[in-house]
Amino acid sequence: MKNTIPLLFKDRAMAYPEITVQAYKDKEGTFQYRTYWALYGDVLDFAAGLRSMDVARGEYIGLISDNRREWLITDLAVMTLGCADVPRGSDTIEKELVFILSSTECKIACIENKHQLKKLLNSVTSLPKLKTLILFEDAEPEDIELAGKQNLQLQSFSSVLAAGKTLRLDADSGSKNGELYSTKALESEMEKGLPTDLATIIFTSGTTGEPKGVMLTQSNYIWQLERTPKVLYGVPGDMWLSVLPVWHSFERLMQYIILERASGMAYSRPIASIMLPDIAVISPQIIPGVPRLWEAVAAGVFRSMKKEGGIKKTLFTFFIFIGKKFRKMKENLCGQIVRFTRGNRFLQILSSIIPFLLLAPLYGLGDLLVYRKIRAKFGKGFRTGISGGGALQPDIDDFYRAIGLNLLEGYGVTETAPLLSLRNERKPTTGCVGKMLPDTECRIVDPDTLAALIEKEHETGSSGNSDSVRGSWAAPEPLPTGKTGVIMVRGGQVMKGYFKRPDLTRCAVSSDGWYNTGDIGVLSIDGDLKITGRAKDTIVLLGGENIEPVPIEQAIKNFQLVENVIVLGQDKKFLAALIVPVKDMVLAYAAEQDIFVDDYANLLKNPEIIQLFRTAIDSRINRQNGFRPFEFIYRFALLPDSFRVGEELSMKQEMMRHKINEIYKDEIEDIFSDEC
Repeated sequence: MKNTIPLLFKDRAMAYPEITVQAYKDKEGTFQYRTYWALYGDVLDFAAGLRSMDVARGEYIGLISDNRREWLITDLAVMTLGCADVPRGSDTIEKELVFILSSTECKIACIENKHQLKKLLNSVTSLPKLKTLILFEDAEPEDIELAGKQNLQLQSFSSVLAAGKTLRLDADSGSKNGELYSTKALESEMEKGLPTDLATIIFTSGTTGEPKGVMLTQSNYIWQLERTPKVLYGVPGDMWLSVLPVWHSFERLMQYIILERASGMAYSRPIASIMLPDIAVISPQIIPGVPRLWEAVAAGVFRSMKKEGGIKKTLFTFFIFIGKKFRKMKENLCGQIVRFTRGNRFLQILSSIIPFLLLAPLYGLGDLLVYRKIRAKFGKGFRTGISGGGALQPDIDDFYRAIGLNLLEGYGVTETAPLLSLRNERKPTTGCVGKMLPDTECRIVDPDTLAALIEKEHETGSSGNSDSVRGSWAAPEPLPTGKTGVIMVRGGQVMKGYFKRPDLTRCAVSSDGWYNTGDIGVLSIDGDLKITGRAKDTIVLLGGENIEPVPIEQAIKNFQLVENVIVLGQDKKFLAALIVPVKDMVLAYAAEQDIFVDDYANLLKNPEIIQLFRTAIDSRINRQNGFRPFEFIYRFALLPDSFRVGEELSMKQEMMRHKINEIYKDEIEDIFSDEC
């Protein structure tokens, strides 16, 4: 395999020129198709256009956009010139956008639409290095004039592409500038690329609210592309449905896998009214999605059956029950279940074979009447679904297995570009996220031991200028198989480090190359990984949104009646919070408002007290204060007792989130019990 993404793409374009690589909608909503050879030309043209702006190897270029065909062209063109892109979604708030582009000193930023343009024009004084903006939408004359007044050059993507094409054609004809803009010159620049070159800097939330840039190299991605074929299969010409934000590490890797397989991607949106008609047109073989997408489709099926009522609903409920039982027996027979202890395989087969044989006819009838009709929603050619970016809920996993839909759950983090493990497409093991990718090492370590090592590194680590410095600490010894602890990994996909933050890199990566994922998990006796929670702060919602709870907690704690607060929501649809009020102040407020108090715990359930905290939260966590809608606190519970050192708090008075989740398990379940 070629050792950089641009060279890999060139190889596929040469080998499969007529295969469709992109299917995208025009202004009328009709799908248009782009072949590998045509896209290769687009990439070279845009690279020529960028080169005319004096882009030099090693520079960083902003890429602020959601998923669309221009994103991939820009990404490949940027890497062709030996540069790295700095991606972010279109919903990024102005403050974060300015921090990301200013810290990377981007001279050029490619932006999706006028919403991003407005944000940058508002903050242009904070971006002294920024000189050029390339708008994926058409740039209107008034926009160009407005940008010009701010000393910014604004161009549309189409104009840069057209200008680059003219430069390349002129150079290829020998008329002028052949040493810069010809196909040969651009491909020569592509050939200079090294595996160690940065491909991207993906900024994720930091524990102080300041984003941290994950530096990923060409080799980080190529290393994965060499190994994913062993667990995820595909052939040239397959079509994938692309619905997730491509700046997110999961979808980005999916698109590189598509290129590696010489397959195609059809751009859609994760909205049923849009996605399902697109599926009918495209008939994709593979659909990657976050857990929320798969849950939404399942919920839609259940709502439809509930609405139908009568015999249809009864049959549906019955056959889903049969499907779950049948699949469980089949998986027992085939050894496709996660095992933490060694049982008698013969007894396992013996206990499963009779129920399997008895259920088989009913399952066949269920397939005829129910299952295949649900699977048809994903198109005739559908083969595999992939769930990543968060934990797949067991009941959703059970539902898709029941109807015979092959849904693979994977696991990874941005710092590992991101894939670490994936269920094998041909023999998926349930109840886990599969085995680690080939040549990826995984060990489960004691959380307290690891925390002590990192704390020591944080306190004593020397300052340095290198972005790739590892810590001085060695990874703890692994716990025995079947024991739960923090997941640490080592492999070729582990990041180079955090951009301009060697201090954070040293705390994340050990001297012997082990990366601390911050997630809690357990390894089975067969090497399958099961995720059970998160040790680090970052919360990932079902929709794949990454949220750092600390800034939200700090904002809530600004309310004088709050003693402590912890934000919750891992693998949930929304955020919630447990709040410890300041007891004396709450009692004083109750006295002032003539609220009857017979017991403090009961007082915290009083509607007036609840509304007091509701108002305080909403006045602090809102758009005006820079928080995004998915960062809002939708529910909360008031706790009567303060957090205690050695229980909820460490000796340094810091919250131990995993212990709080255990201690207040019932309260947390109540908050999310009727999650909607």
